[in-house]
This record gives sequence, C-alpha cells and structure tokens, in this order.
Amino acid sequence: MYPLKNRMAAEFIGTFWLVLGGCGSAVLAAAFPQLGIGFAGVALAFGLTVLTMAYAIGHVSGCHLNPAVSLGLVVGGRFPAKELLPYVIAQVLGGIAAAAVLYAIASGKAGFDLAGGFASNGYGAHSPDGYSLMAALVCEVVMTAMFLFVILGATDKRAPAGFAPIAIGLALTLIHLISIPVTNTSVNPARSTGVALFAQGWAIDQLWLFWVAPLIGAAIAGVIYPLVAGKSE
Repeated sequence: MYPLKNRMAAEFIGTFWLVLGGCGSAVLAAAFPQLGIGFAGVALAFGLTVLTMAYAIGHVSGCHLNPAVSLGLVVGGRFPAKELLPYVIAQVLGGIAAAAVLYAIASGKAGFDLAGGFASNGYGAHSPDGYSLMAALVCEVVMTAMFLFVILGATDKRAPAGFAPIAIGLALTLIHLISIPVTNTSVNPARSTGVALFAQGWAIDQLWLFWVAPLIGAAIAGVIYPLVAGKSE
C-alpha cells in the first residue's frame, strides 16, 4: 500500500481531473454554437474522467475522487474510517483547484458571466428544469446510492477483474443522463464545492444539499450492498 501522502496526492489530482473535465465540458463546450456537446456530451465527459483516472490512479489510492464514495466504502467495510478525513480534504482541494483553472480559462472570453452558474448544482429556481428541493434531494440520494452500489459490486474481489473502471465510468455517465435536468448532477460534494465557491451567491446557499444528499445515499449503499452480496473474503 502506498503512503497516505501519496494517496492524498493521487486523490487531489484525480478529483482535479474530474471537475476540470466534467464541469469544464459543461462550461466551455455544452452550448458551443452549433457544435455544442449538450447534456449527453457532458454526461460522457464526467464518465470519462472517472474511467481514465481509475486506470491511472486506482492502484495508488483506489480512485475515490468523491467524499461520498469514500464514506460509502467506509460504511461498506472497504476503507478505514481513520483515513476518511484526509481523503475528503484532498478531494475538496482538488475540486477547488480545478474550478480555479476553469475560471481562469472561461473568464478569458469576452462576455463571460458567473450568473450562468458556472456548472453549479441547484434546485428550485436554480434547477436546470425547475425541480423542487424535495425532487433534488430524492434524486441525489438515489443516484448516489446506485453509484456506490455499482462501485461496491464492480470492485468486489468476486467480480471479474479489470473491468471495474468501465462499469463505474458508465454508471456515472448514466447518472448524469438521468439527473442533469434535475440538479445539474452532483453525487459528489467535492465537485459541487469547487464550482460553488466561484459562483457564490445561490450556489453557496444551496450547497448544503449537495453534501447531505450524496453522503446519505452513499451510506445507504454501504449498508445494503453487503446485505445483498455478503461480505467479500
């Protein structure tokens, strides 16, 4: 096992890539005139960040890239609780660093305005399609729970070896295809925090939900998966 400092560095870099790749695709490319990638492109971008980093750093840190994933793995008995906080700190800092780089790029275009939300997550008036707080809460809890269920299953020692990154990346893509219209898709407090700190205003006010809901969903999956599949030897 790699030293904790190496694993934290890997989590920082991996989360940086996730936020830069995913949120960057939303801010820079989603609505590009005529050639914009749209919701499907953004969903694929998020999935690709996880897929690529899982192969790059999975052997170093486990490639959590997400405080909810780390918590779900703790609850599921796959990750030591004493290392949860260092991982979360590295992930959040990676998300903030990515948001800073994205801001530096995006603000280089005339007419750039943070009023568009800077890929922040929201509900009510700030949901992409006007979904309520309750709808956003349910969506984020369920999507995160299913994401963790896939992660726990795909990384189970009894599962086929070598395919976990593909399953996890595709699961995150599917989650975005479902939930971008509802909340702009979080399922990851580090992703939400990084861009919200730059968008400020309503994004900060609503950030609490994108910590609470993913953590609840992840904990639910951490409890349910061992009940369904039994504990891996």
